[in-house]
This record gives sequence, C-alpha cells and structure tokens, in this order.
Amino acid sequence: MNRLLFVMPFVVIILTAVALAQSGAMSPYQGEKDGVSVGGKWMEFQSEDKMTGAKRVRFELQADNYLKEDPDYKPRVELVCSDNKLDRATFNPGTRLGAPDYPGFWGQPKMQVMVRIDNTHDYKGWNWERDRVLSMDKGTTRGMIGSTVFKIEVRTRGGREIAEFSPAGLNLDTVHQSCDLTPKKP
Repeated sequence: MNRLLFVMPFVVIILTAVALAQSGAMSPYQGEKDGVSVGGKWMEFQSEDKMTGAKRVRFELQADNYLKEDPDYKPRVELVCSDNKLDRATFNPGTRLGAPDYPGFWGQPKMQVMVRIDNTHDYKGWNWERDRVLSMDKGTTRGMIGSTVFKIEVRTRGGREIAEFSPAGLNLDTVHQSCDLTPKKP
C-alpha cells in the first residue's frame, strides 16, 4: 500500500506530461512560445519582436503526406502575421525545389505550381525563396483557410510531387483577430 502511494504521484505527473505534449508542439524558433492547437491540424505559435514589441503570430499546417526526397520532414504551410496583419504566407515542401520557371516583374525568381482548393484548381506563379520555400499569394491563402481539401503540385529536384493538406477545422475567428484575414472561395 505504501509503495502504491509513493508511485501514484509519479504516474500522474507522467500521464499529465504526455497529455500536454500531444495537445501542443514545441517551437523550433528561439523566443517563440510553444504551439497550441487552433482547430483541425493547425498550430499557433506566438512571439514578440524584441526591438519593436510587435506581436507576432505564426500559424502552421503540416501536410498529410511526405515527399519522396525527405521522408522525415512533412511539407508545411505557414502564415506569419505581425500586429494583426498578414506578413507572409509560405509553402515549405521540406525538400529542395527545382529551378525557377521564370523571372517576375522585378526580376525575382518564380515557380509555377498547381493548387487545388476543394473542387477547383488553378496555376499560380509563386516567388521562389532560398531554393526551399515558395511565397504564396493572398488569394490562395484566403481560399485555403476556408477549405477542406488543399493540395499543391510542385516541381522538386526529383520531379513533380503533390503535398496534400487537411485545412478544415481552423478557428477562423482566431485567424481574423491575429491576421485580419477571412476565407474566400476561389
């Protein structure tokens, strides 16, 4: 009986730690709070700019699948907001991208991707950043946050691949408060 009383608090502590670990995600960035779920598969991470004091919020959605070149890293979409405005939306496939397709108006490299939002699909030219990340347009971002199916076909060094996302369940009020962003049908 005495052993049971001695062991029980440790069991409760371990079970509590496991439950907390499953409901959030650790942030990979210094100065950013660990993530909390904001509905569906979306995670929210908060931070503050040390110099300006600007409140920053990052929303992250990981893909349902892995791409061939890196089976240890799921592709992800990130929305970064500062002082209640969308700063940027990016797609990180988790692998090296193929070469850019063409230069943009200001000479920046761009890549054409095919995007599926629910039952519609479209071709988009996204800015190519650091050979691993594509900058998404605001229209696609607004369509994605209100959808149930979201897929991106991208050209990697190994050929064309599709990242599949399940964006349904996102708390749209939280996104509206943090980013002044509302969903829009494509």
